[in-house]
This record gives sequence, C-alpha cells and structure tokens, in this order.
Amino acid sequence: MANIEDLVVQPPQSATWQVHLDRSMWVGGVRGLMLQALHPLAMRGVWQNSNFQEDPFGRLRRTADFVGRVTFGSPEQADEIGRRVRGIHKALRVHDPDTGRTHRVDEPELLLWVHCAEVSSYLEVARRGGLGLTERQADRYLHEQRKSAAYVGLHPEDVPGSCAEMDAYFKQARPGLRVTEEAASTVRFLMWPRLPPELRHLSAGKPAYFPFGALCYYTLPDWARRMYGALPEVPRATVTAALRAFRLGMNSLPEPVHDHAFMPATREMLRAARERLGAVGYDVSRGLKGLTDPRRWPREPAA
Repeated sequence: MANIEDLVVQPPQSATWQVHLDRSMWVGGVRGLMLQALHPLAMRGVWQNSNFQEDPFGRLRRTADFVGRVTFGSPEQADEIGRRVRGIHKALRVHDPDTGRTHRVDEPELLLWVHCAEVSSYLEVARRGGLGLTERQADRYLHEQRKSAAYVGLHPEDVPGSCAEMDAYFKQARPGLRVTEEAASTVRFLMWPRLPPELRHLSAGKPAYFPFGALCYYTLPDWARRMYGALPEVPRATVTAALRAFRLGMNSLPEPVHDHAFMPATREMLRAARERLGAVGYDVSRGLKGLTDPRRWPREPAA
C-alpha cells in the first residue's frame, strides 16, 4: 500500500486536516489579515508590493490555494508552490518610512509574524466556532504547521509548535505592534471591500458582506480590538453564537458547492487529492471533508 506521505502533505489523521477542512477558515483567513496588519513593516510590505485593495478576494483565494497545497497537495505540488512563493518574496523589498531603511520581504521576523498571525487565527476561530479539538490536538496542529512554515523559508524549530509557545510569541511581539494608517485602512476595507470588476454584478448584495467582515473583526484578540477601536464592543457570547451559526451554515454546504469559492487551479488540486486517496482505499464519496471521519479510512491505513 502506498505511503500516505507520498500522496498528501498532511494525512487525514492529522489535526491540520480537521482545522483546514472546517469552513470557519474563511473567518480565520480574514481575521488573520487583520491581525497581520498590526505589524507596521509587514503591513507596509503588503501595501507597497500588492494590489490588495483592488483585489482582496484574490489575495484570500491565493492564500487558500497555498494552504490547500501544503495540506492536501502532493509533496511535489507543495514543493513547487513553496519555491514559487520564496522566489516572489526574495525579489520584493519594503521601505520603512520611520527609519528610512529598506528591508527584504523574506526577512525571518516578517515571515514568522505572518505565519503565526495566520495559523493562530485558523486554530482559534475553528475552536471557538465549535470544532472539538483537545489541547493536545491544538498543540499538534501548531506543531504540524511548522512544516507549512518551512515552505515559505522559515526554519521549523524557530516556529511556535504549541499553544504555549504561540502565546509566548505574541506576548513578545505585542510591544512592536501598532495601528498605522495603512493598518486602519486595511481593517476598514476588509469590513467593507471594493468588489473586483468581475464581481461588480454582486454590488447590490454588498451590504450583506458587512456582518461577515464585522464577525472577522470581533474574533480578533481583545488586545487587538482595543488597538483598532474600529467598532463598538459587543458581548463575547454574541460573537461566539454568530461564529457558531456561520460555521454550521457553511459546513452544511456540499463540498462541490463550497469549492466553487476557490480558484480553478485549487479545485483541480483538490480533485486530484481525492483521486489519489480514493485509489488507496479511502472512502471519498463525501469528499475530503468526509475523511475527517476515521470510519472512511482504509481498514489497514496507508503506512
């Protein structure tokens, strides 16, 4: 029987599989962008080197593609996208107007901040939304995400690999965070984005987006919301109830319907993953999400 690690980067038995197949990831992704924006240099790197404000959904979908490939993709697909991302970052620079210095976008401090803001958001939003992970599984998720960090050029041992290590990292990072003009603009934009040209026909429904954007904002850590002060505070229980309702509704969507939110290349990668796993005995009749149920694994799991 094929070695499962030759088929997908993270196996169905992993904690990563549980988190990354949960539809709360959409909230976690936007929350991660809001959190990342509090690092002045990281935010300016995005501001100076991307078309984020013209195509915010494109960035979110490209992030989803990267996360998907380093989770469900083959090792070859993950290596390829890792090389591509490292190559792009290596060529980019960010100017810091506070110091007059120019920095590389792939400086370890910046890569580490982006990674930690992203994966901690995925984990915390999923757990708060109702995904039943134990503390040990949560630690395992962060440990597994060291592999994802390596694809962007970080040394795995330099990356927090447990909830305690992640908490310590944010405690150490917080004194260097602040709300720049770019960060404030980004959070406002993420709550009320400009639709790209190909989605302008959806403009009439744009007001329906604001509750989603506000939900992403309200899931930020208390200290981050205090820094932004973008919206009036609401009871924590209200936010948790809204997040659980969002997660329940999204998780009820059939996988083929949900996957239309991804780029065509991402959908093709996911289709290929289903084929590879199905060929070695996994029951993929309910898609990749169905494989969070161990009863759908082979009787003799791939070694």
